[in-house]
Amino acid sequence: MASFNKVILMGRLTAAPELKQTQSGTAVTSFSLAVDRKYTKAGEQKQTDFITVIAWRQTAEFVCKYFGKGSAMLVCGELQTRSWEDGNGNRRYATEVVASEVTFCEAKRDSEGNNTYANQNATQGKYEPPAYTPDSYTQPSFEEIKDDGDLPF
Repeated sequence: MASFNKVILMGRLTAAPELKQTQSGTAVTSFSLAVDRKYTKAGEQKQTDFITVIAWRQTAEFVCKYFGKGSAMLVCGELQTRSWEDGNGNRRYATEVVASEVTFCEAKRDSEGNNTYANQNATQGKYEPPAYTPDSYTQPSFEEIKDDGDLPF
């Protein structure tokens, strides 16, 4: 029997993420994402879950560079549970999401915190997120190969 482990969350960062490194130099960050629960009854108070997310390597660097406290983000990853023994000999458990993809959920805010891009387009009835290409996705340069007409296809 095959298994499937996929988590998709959309929420806001509860604090600015900090980039750290393991002893071997691998970039890592851990942050909490506030995710609102759906509710169905009118007048019911909204409930929020605070979910721990771990990001590694380029994903960690991306998160720390482009997201701050309160930023909306979409996280795709896997659910992971781990356990350890604390200093008092008690067994402790943690359940967290290991992020494989992270992306923006809102337009970049200006220095005053106003979402001017979204506000301008909201009045026109449309919203398009700003274009962004991470450094790791830049196009490589290719060299043109002259066709001598002797290709087998």
